[in-house]
Amino acid sequence: MLKPMIDFCASNMHRGTFAVMEELELDDTLEVTEYGCLGNCGECYLSPFALVDGAIVAADSAEELTEAIRNAIKQQESDREALDKLLGD
Repeated sequence: MLKPMIDFCASNMHRGTFAVMEELELDDTLEVTEYGCLGNCGECYLSPFALVDGAIVAADSAEELTEAIRNAIKQQESDREALDKLLGD
């Protein structure tokens, strides 16, 4: 099974996402990467955010972002399992 990919924008680090990124990097089940720019400038300007397997996950604070990322991963895993079941795999 592929590891969930969590992408962070260097331009968003001032919102506290650096600490979130460092925490998630300790989890061997995740692939965490920092990019110079993710091309989501509007989201970057408004709130702490990351991409979870390409989907924007944002929160009001960095602390809430960690939980939102973990919830997004769980939801994506649940969605994949449901699709696999539906397709009979």
